[in-house]
Amino acid sequence: MAHLDIDYVRGRFPAFSHPDTAQWAFFENAGGSYAAAPVVDQLQHFMTATKVQPYGASAPSREAGEAMDRSQRLLAAAINAAEDEVMFGPSTSMNTYVLAQALRPRLSAGDEVIVTNQDHEANVGAWCRLADGNSGIRVREWQVDAETGLLDVDRLTRLISDRTKLVCATHCSNIVGAVNDIAEIARRVHDAGALLAVDGVSYAPHAMVDVKALDVDLYYFSLYKTFGPHQGLLYVRGSLLDELPNQGHFFNAAYPNKRLTPAGPQHGEIACASGIVDYLEAAYRHHFPAGGEHSVHSRAAAIMNLGHTHECEQSNRILSLLRDKGVRILGEQTAAFGRRAPTIAFSAPGWQPQALAEKLSERKVSIGAGHFYAYRLIQALGIEPETGVLRISLVHYTSADDVDRLLGALDEAL
Repeated sequence: MAHLDIDYVRGRFPAFSHPDTAQWAFFENAGGSYAAAPVVDQLQHFMTATKVQPYGASAPSREAGEAMDRSQRLLAAAINAAEDEVMFGPSTSMNTYVLAQALRPRLSAGDEVIVTNQDHEANVGAWCRLADGNSGIRVREWQVDAETGLLDVDRLTRLISDRTKLVCATHCSNIVGAVNDIAEIARRVHDAGALLAVDGVSYAPHAMVDVKALDVDLYYFSLYKTFGPHQGLLYVRGSLLDELPNQGHFFNAAYPNKRLTPAGPQHGEIACASGIVDYLEAAYRHHFPAGGEHSVHSRAAAIMNLGHTHECEQSNRILSLLRDKGVRILGEQTAAFGRRAPTIAFSAPGWQPQALAEKLSERKVSIGAGHFYAYRLIQALGIEPETGVLRISLVHYTSADDVDRLLGALDEAL
C-alpha cells in the first residue's frame, strides 16, 4: 500500500521554502491552507501575461478566458459534477447568502427550514434571515449533544415535518471535527420531499467530495482552504439550478455559471484555481505511477485518501498528548479515517486560549484561538464564545517533524 511521500508533498508548496513561513510549524490550516505551487504559478502568469478583460479578441484576452474555463471544467470534474453545475464566488459565506436569496421565492408562510447549531455561521445566518420580518417562514434548529458536540440523525428525523422545505447541515464541524453521514441525511431529507444544502468547508481539505454519491442538492466549500485562491466553489444540482431565479445581471441569465454570481467574477483567482487539480494530478502520478484510476475525480480521491490516512496518524499523536494532559477535547477522542477531520479544538485549564496561542507562537508554532465563527456550537458546549477554544488543524502536508515541535511546545506549556 502506498504511503504519503511527505517530502514530495511539501516540495510542492512554496511556503515551505520561503525564508519566513518555513520557520513556522503551521497548525491553522482550517482557517486557510497554503497554496500549491501550480496555483501560485498560474496566478503569477495570469497577472503578468493575461491581466486583461477575458474572452476578447486579443491573444492575451483569449488565454485569460480559456484559463477561467479550464478551472470551471477541472473543478467540476474533481467533485463529480457537470460543468454547468458549479460556479465561483468570493467566499462560501457570500455564496450561501446569494443562494438563500435565490431560494427565498420557493418558500411560503408556514414553510420550515432546518439548520444545525454545529455549523459555521455561514451555513446558519443566511438561512435564519429568511425568517426575518413578516415572511412567516420558520427556522428550526437541529441541536448537538451538549457534551460531545455531535449530531444525532434520528433527532433530525423527528424535526422534519410536512412543512420542511430545506435542511442545511455541515459535512464536517470546524470545531469538533465530526464527519457527518451526508448520504444518510440526504436520504431522510429527500424522503420528506425537502432539499439538502451542505457546507463542506471543513471536509473538502481532507477528502475529495463526490456530490453525486452524496446525493446533495447544494454543496459549497472554500478553495483557499483546499490549497488554492480565496474563492468559494458552489455546486447546485442542475435540475434545481434551472428553477432558481437569476441573481446576476439580467443579460447573463442564460449562463448557468453566472446565475448565482451578482458581481463580476474575480478573473485571476478563478483562472489559477485549476492549479489545485493540477497539484492533485501530479501527486497522484508520483504516488501511483502505475495509474489505474480513470477519472479526474477518482485520481484526486485516491491522493486525498492517502493524505487523510497521514492526517489521522498525526492527529492521534496530538490527541494522545492532550488526553494525557487532562484537557477537554471537543468531539471524539481519537481520529479514525472518515470519522474525524484533523481539526482538534480543546480547552486547557488555567489558560486563556489566546494566551496559550501566543505562548506557542514564541516557539514559532502557530495554532488558533477563538470561536471560529461557530458561535452557536461553542455556546451549546457550555463555553463562553468570546473566550472561545484553542484549535489545532492539520492537512496532509503537515509533517511529523511539525507535530514533534507542537507536542514539545504543548508539553512544556501544559
